[in-house]
Amino acid sequence: MENSKSIVKTKYMGLKEKVKLESGKTLPNATIAYETYGKLNKKKTNAIYIFHALSGDAHVAGSNSKNDKNPGWWDYLIGPGKGICTRKYFVICANVIGGCKGSTGPGSINPKTKKTYGLKFPIITVKDMVNAQKKLIDFLGVKKLLAVIGGSLGGMQVLEFISSYPNSSHLAITIGAALKQPSQGIAFHEVGRQAIMRDPNWKNGSYYNNAFPNHGLSVARMLSHITYMSEKSLQNKFGRNLQDKKSLDYHFGIEFQVESYLNYQGLSFIKRFDANSYLLITRAMDYFDLSRGRKSVDGAFKKTKSKCLVISMSSDWLYPTKDSLEIVSALRANNIDTSFIEIDMPYGHDSFLIKNNKFPNAIRGFIDNYCKEEIK
Repeated sequence: MENSKSIVKTKYMGLKEKVKLESGKTLPNATIAYETYGKLNKKKTNAIYIFHALSGDAHVAGSNSKNDKNPGWWDYLIGPGKGICTRKYFVICANVIGGCKGSTGPGSINPKTKKTYGLKFPIITVKDMVNAQKKLIDFLGVKKLLAVIGGSLGGMQVLEFISSYPNSSHLAITIGAALKQPSQGIAFHEVGRQAIMRDPNWKNGSYYNNAFPNHGLSVARMLSHITYMSEKSLQNKFGRNLQDKKSLDYHFGIEFQVESYLNYQGLSFIKRFDANSYLLITRAMDYFDLSRGRKSVDGAFKKTKSKCLVISMSSDWLYPTKDSLEIVSALRANNIDTSFIEIDMPYGHDSFLIKNNKFPNAIRGFIDNYCKEEIK
């Protein structure tokens, strides 16, 4: 990949062994969809792994075709001369298992029944996602990553990775995450799941040969999108402005610009995401708690060797700064070299996905400072 507009192809890795899940079940013949950017050096010491968030996928940067109008979800950050420079670093990003963008998920064919999994796809956890992606890292021949990076669910995966594989990455950067999913987050997810499951087209997850539960998934997305923004950003963007008119129409159709925006977000989302994947991934996030199965949260990092950077956003009320400070405290309790930054941006939880200079500068500085003598 020579520049951010170059074509990058999605690759696929088939797992020969069954994936053992925390539930006790196994996932046979799983496939991991992934993309890579830049070139892995001879010593294989310049690899950076990106973990994606709930609605993300392996397409983190560049374009998949000449006519692709939608570059990767973190394109402003990853590419030649950008915050994560692909002239220097080899970047990897994969779609999580349970997803709907190439990796095995509920919309995939169950090898036992020869039909789509639907709800027969096993419940997964963040740890399961990480374990599957570690197999990809091993497949690529990378014994130790230079860095693991992720925001939101991606940040949870970063924390799980440096806990489960404590000596597998020199650096770790987590953005807008928490040591465990807060009750508020579980509550919002449950409303979204209920919207999907109460859609008549959901049919207990067996809808793939029929009409999809688009109404429910659209409402779930509308709700979640509100949590990704801030009151200030909504007010500044829309205020109480009416949609394409100067006076009220006195009906239950769209009156305000903010209503139109949320409906657009919902309708756009159903074109690229699967309802059952939404159920699975939000449930995995809700299960996330680093103290689960361990003596304590602090104990999760007892063996961790990674140097860490924890980033929060001043306007994020979904995973506020106090959650990031709890991560910092747990890391430092284990004498882990940990830096912390609160980035002042008004866009809420999604601030790290919106083009800006603050995140590239922070991430570039953290990685480059470590690598001055590491990569020639």
